[in-house]
Amino acid sequence: MSTGTAATGPAADPAVRRRHQRAWYVYDWANSAYYTTTVTVLFSPYLASVARAAACPGGDADPGLVDGVCTADLSVLGVAVAPGSLPLYVVTLTTILTAVLVPAAGVLADRSASPRRLLGALAGVGALAAASMVLVVDTRWQLGALLEIIAGICFGASIAVYNGLLAAVATPDERDRVSSRGWALGYAGGGILLAVNLATLTLAETLGISEPAAVRISLLSAGVWWGLFTLVPLIGLRGLDRPRPATPTPVTAAVTGAFGALLTTLRHARRYPQTLLFLGAFVLFNDGVQTVIVTASLYGQDELGFDSSQLVITILLVQFVALAGALVFGALAARLGAWRTILTSLVLWLAVVTSALFLPAGRFGLFLVLAVGIGLVLGGTQALSRSLYSQLVPRGQEAAYFGLYQAADRGTSWLGTLVFGLVYQVTGSYRPALASLMVFFVLGGVLLATVKVRAGIEAAGNDQPTIV
Repeated sequence: MSTGTAATGPAADPAVRRRHQRAWYVYDWANSAYYTTTVTVLFSPYLASVARAAACPGGDADPGLVDGVCTADLSVLGVAVAPGSLPLYVVTLTTILTAVLVPAAGVLADRSASPRRLLGALAGVGALAAASMVLVVDTRWQLGALLEIIAGICFGASIAVYNGLLAAVATPDERDRVSSRGWALGYAGGGILLAVNLATLTLAETLGISEPAAVRISLLSAGVWWGLFTLVPLIGLRGLDRPRPATPTPVTAAVTGAFGALLTTLRHARRYPQTLLFLGAFVLFNDGVQTVIVTASLYGQDELGFDSSQLVITILLVQFVALAGALVFGALAARLGAWRTILTSLVLWLAVVTSALFLPAGRFGLFLVLAVGIGLVLGGTQALSRSLYSQLVPRGQEAAYFGLYQAADRGTSWLGTLVFGLVYQVTGSYRPALASLMVFFVLGGVLLATVKVRAGIEAAGNDQPTIV
């Protein structure tokens, strides 16, 4: 079991804590730009186009082209893979590797004298991989797949370390507000860079560059943004470092020890039933949230008939409304407590999904209203889940348990999309597929309602906040 602390603990001086919190917020700003521009919007379709070029290298004369569409497969480790499926398989592999490796990164952070340095190292490698996607040209799909895997694992691991530092920069009564502001700043950073990159793509011809070149420039900007702004928490959180041991642990021994300590953490997690109960609830309702986000564009395009430009406008609207939603729900949590506010947000999620089921095709104005609803509850649900969980993790093991939190987030994110896909396959309509997601919000809410928050906080050895 990890015996360190996430860092030295929140500073007693409010002015020092505010400085630490401002530095901590900026990592949300830094990494969200990569997630929004690269992961959510640009890289998967770009990687698919590169894979098609590799599968049909002969251009217009290639025998694999049928009516202008490449029908040939790639050979990936001897297995035939359709170029359009390659990005999905890469994302799936990245998700599995992240779920396996991220908890160990959290344990390593708890055992480290300087979690911020580990954060900086993970973010630095991830940002370098993300920026290097500018080199994925012609038929270099192998390079693209490798870079996406490296960036994805580093992204997930750095988030686990970063979330674990929440307990080091904020007192129990401050965490809802601090977490909400971090999420809000993240939505702002992601939205701003995405808007700039979409303008670059739209004006590519005017700027004298090709569309693929505009995509690569956008991918480069996301990596540079991630790495550059990570310098702020790396420098601003220096006061949280612990004294270094007289005899530093070799890197290989530290990594091996982290995996051993992770197994111990998993065994001892049974001592904290309320923490595990919350984690189970989070797995359910977060899967519903993530699936709504992933399938919203598909639902809007194929079920409601909107074009790509309309969907891009909708994504940007959700991004900036989520900024306000995180702040609004953070303020609401200050009155009701995070637990009650999250339960309220799940009721609102059910209302949003129900509204989407009855949305007529072609009504873009109503679709934008729905996007506003998604943005409002999205920011609040994610921000407050993080802050409430931070109250329930055992003292001294914050990053380790946030590694489990991140693994739960990534490791089960396929379940909602699987259910969505199966229901669509059976019914032939996205509306009942969307309706099936309500089960995740209902079951997650029921499980969350049974969590005894104050008992969980006490068992974890943490100070009680005024309102939970």
